[in-house]
Amino acid sequence: MRLFAAVLPPDDIADELAVEVARLRTLPGADGLRWTGRPGWHFTLAFYGEVDDGLVPELSARLGRAAHRGKPFGLALRGGGQFGHGRALWAGAAGDVPAMRLLADRAEAAARKAGVETGEHRRYKAHLTLARSREAVDVRPYVEELDAFEGSTWTVGELVLVRSSLPKSGVAGEQPRYAPVGRWALGGAG
Repeated sequence: MRLFAAVLPPDDIADELAVEVARLRTLPGADGLRWTGRPGWHFTLAFYGEVDDGLVPELSARLGRAAHRGKPFGLALRGGGQFGHGRALWAGAAGDVPAMRLLADRAEAAARKAGVETGEHRRYKAHLTLARSREAVDVRPYVEELDAFEGSTWTVGELVLVRSSLPKSGVAGEQPRYAPVGRWALGGAG
């Protein structure tokens, strides 16, 4: 199954982001972007790709230990940016980003120790993808609009293992489907 570890924004934070995204979608050229749907809004901590079902129990146990070693931390959506010369538009994060980076490093290490191939290590960049494009698009106006965006702070209290099911219908605009397959409280609380 296709898996990743993530931090999921709570509903009230997603509500704030939905208002901002609706505003961004009124900008010229917005219809040239494929906007992610609200169910797909997350901060990926570690992407695992296809994971053999037999490795999932060990990965889950190690993610549980990684979560237990962390502590809840404050986070807010703030600003934005782009990857791939306009191929991805994202919202950024503010608050205890170092704590989230540490959680991401632990989620990656958990996979390696469980025997999951993680590929090349990259320095973690906290981002929540808002839109993508197959071709380079000038997303600077969107990034400039996002500069003023700052959401409310919330307390990140869990690490989530998410299954991603890619679209198979061939219908234009169909989004991947995401389903949590494991949740672990940070610091062992709850």
